[in-house]
Amino acid sequence: MYNVKFADIGEGLTEGKVVEVLVKVGQTIKEGDPLFFVETDKVNSEIPSPVAGVVSQLNIKENQEIKVGDIVVVIDNGTGVDIVSKPSIKAVADDKEENASVVGSTPVSNDVIPSRGPKPNQTQSIQPQTNNIIVDKEYDVIVVGAGIGGYMNAIKCAQLGLSTLIIEKEYYGGVCLNVGCIPTKSLLRTAKIYTEITKKAASLGIVFPSDQKPTIDWKQSVSRKNDVVSKLTNGVQYLLKKNGVDREFGIATPLEAKVIEVNGKKFRGKNIVIATGSVPIKLPLPGFEEARSKGILIDSTSILSLKEIPKSLTIIGGGVIGIEFGCLFASLGTKVTVIEGSPTIIPQLDEEVIELMTAYMRDRYSVTILTNAKVNSMDGNTVSYEFEGSKNTVTSDFVLESVGRKVVTSDFDKVGVELTTRGAINANEYSETNIEGVYAIGDVVGKAMLAQVAAHAAVVTANRIAMKAGKKGAEDMIMDYSKVPSCIYSQPEIAMIGRTEQDLRSSGVEYKAFKFPFSAIGKALADDHVTGFVKLIVEPKYKTILGAHIIGNRATDMISEITTLIECEGTITELARSIHPHPTMSEAIGEAAEALESGKAINF
Repeated sequence: MYNVKFADIGEGLTEGKVVEVLVKVGQTIKEGDPLFFVETDKVNSEIPSPVAGVVSQLNIKENQEIKVGDIVVVIDNGTGVDIVSKPSIKAVADDKEENASVVGSTPVSNDVIPSRGPKPNQTQSIQPQTNNIIVDKEYDVIVVGAGIGGYMNAIKCAQLGLSTLIIEKEYYGGVCLNVGCIPTKSLLRTAKIYTEITKKAASLGIVFPSDQKPTIDWKQSVSRKNDVVSKLTNGVQYLLKKNGVDREFGIATPLEAKVIEVNGKKFRGKNIVIATGSVPIKLPLPGFEEARSKGILIDSTSILSLKEIPKSLTIIGGGVIGIEFGCLFASLGTKVTVIEGSPTIIPQLDEEVIELMTAYMRDRYSVTILTNAKVNSMDGNTVSYEFEGSKNTVTSDFVLESVGRKVVTSDFDKVGVELTTRGAINANEYSETNIEGVYAIGDVVGKAMLAQVAAHAAVVTANRIAMKAGKKGAEDMIMDYSKVPSCIYSQPEIAMIGRTEQDLRSSGVEYKAFKFPFSAIGKALADDHVTGFVKLIVEPKYKTILGAHIIGNRATDMISEITTLIECEGTITELARSIHPHPTMSEAIGEAAEALESGKAINF
C-alpha cells in the first residue's frame, strides 16, 4: 500500500483546496495519472499518482481544504501490506509513503532532502501529424510568445546555431517587462523613497520647513515607469536582432503542431516552443462584469495606468500581487483594505514571515486585512463580503481583482498538444510535451508562474533542442522546481527558497532552524531598516539547506546566496565559513549559518 501525502508544491506552499477529484475507489491507475486538482495562491495544477495500482481509499472531496502532510489517497500497489493505520512510515520497511505534488512525487525521509523537482512526462511522445502544408519558410525553432521565457529561449537557440523565428502578438518582453515585474518595481521605488522622506527623514537629521510637505507627482512617476519599460522592451528587440532571430508581430495560429500561420504567412519549425503565458483570472460574481466595464474593478495590468493615486482601494486576494500593490498604495497614503479567503495572507510563506508582514502592514500603513473572508458581489464601488459570520460591505475608489492567473494555450491543444485537466500544457523536466519536438515553457505550463522560472526553462529548452540537433556547446539541463527562489517586493521585502517550518513539521521531517534578526546587524541600524530577520532551516545529519526565509530590506537580493549554495549542493558548514563583508545586510546570513553550525550565534 502507498499512503499518498499532499506535499510542499514547489514554493513552500502549505495548503490548498481540492478543486476536483479525478479518481474513484476501485479505479486502476498508472504512475503519473492525475489523482486530483489542487488550487493554491500561486499554483493551480493536477496532482499525479506516484505509483501504479488500485485506488483503495479517498480521503478528499471537492472544495476540501488540505494541508501539507495530509494523507489524501491510499493506493494498493500489490504489496498486500496496509500501512494506513501505522503511526510511522518506518513501521513497514519495504513500503513507501509518498508526497503528492504538482511537480511529481517526493519520497518522505528524515535522512535526506526530498527532491521536489518534476518527474519525467509520463505520456509517450508522439510524432506530429503532417498535412503537407506549403509554407513560406522553415526554421529550426519557432518560438510563440516574446515574454521573458520566449525571447530568452529564442536568443539562446540562435546562439547555439539554430535558425530561429519568434512571434509576438502584443509587446516584446511580455507581462513582466510591460505590465508586471518591472513597471510595478518602478512605482515601488517611488513609494519607497516617499516613505523614507516622510517617515524617516527627521530621524536621519533631514528636516523640512514646517510649512512644506513632500508630495507625489503621480504623472511624473508613471512617466518614469513608462521610460523604464520602453528602454527594456527596446533592448529586447535589439538583442533579438543582434543574435539573428527573425521576428513576426501578429497572432500565431497553429495549423498543425509544427506549422504556424501569422499575418497570412505560414512557417514550419523543426521545433516549436510554446511560451504564450497567462492572463489575470476574472471572478464570475454578481456585479463584477458591470464594475469592470465602468473601470472600477481593475486588474494588475490596468492598475499601473491609474491617472491619480486613489484615496481608497479594496484588494480582493491577499497573495503576492495583492500584497505588493497593497504596500505600494498604502505607503502613498491610500486607504487599503485586503480581503483574503485563506486563514492568512500569502499562505505559502513561513508562518513567522506572515505574522511579521501582517503586523507591519496593519501597524505601519494602517491596512485593513480581512482573512477567512468571502467576497459575494459588487454594486458600483461597493464590495459585499462575509467575515466572521456576518455580512459586510466596503466602498472604495477602485477594487483590484488579484486572485491568480490562468494560462493561455493559443489553440495548441487543437493540434494535439496534451493539456492537464486544468488547461495547462503538460510538459516534463525538459519542457517537452507529448508531441516530439514541441516544447512549452513559463506560465503556460501552470506550475510556478514566476519570471525566473520562465527564464530558466528558456535556457533548459534551448539546450535540449540543440543537443538533439547535435550542436556543439549545448548542455544537459533540467527544470528543478525545488530550487526556485521566490521574491515579494513589498515593504519590507520578502524572499524564500525551499520548505517552511510548518511544512516540515506536518511532513514529519527532522530539521534544525535558526532566526537571526536584522536588529542585531550594524548595516541595518545604520540604514534604519531593522525590521525583519533571516531564517535558515537545515537537515541535521547532512547539514544541507531545506529552506531559507528572509524578510527585510534587500531580502530579494540576499536570497541568491542561498540559491547558489543549494544548486552547488553545499552545506551550512560552507555557508558559515564563507566570509561575509562588513557592514552588510548579508552578515545576517552568516550569523544564522554560524548558529546552526556551532550551536550558538556570535552577535546575538
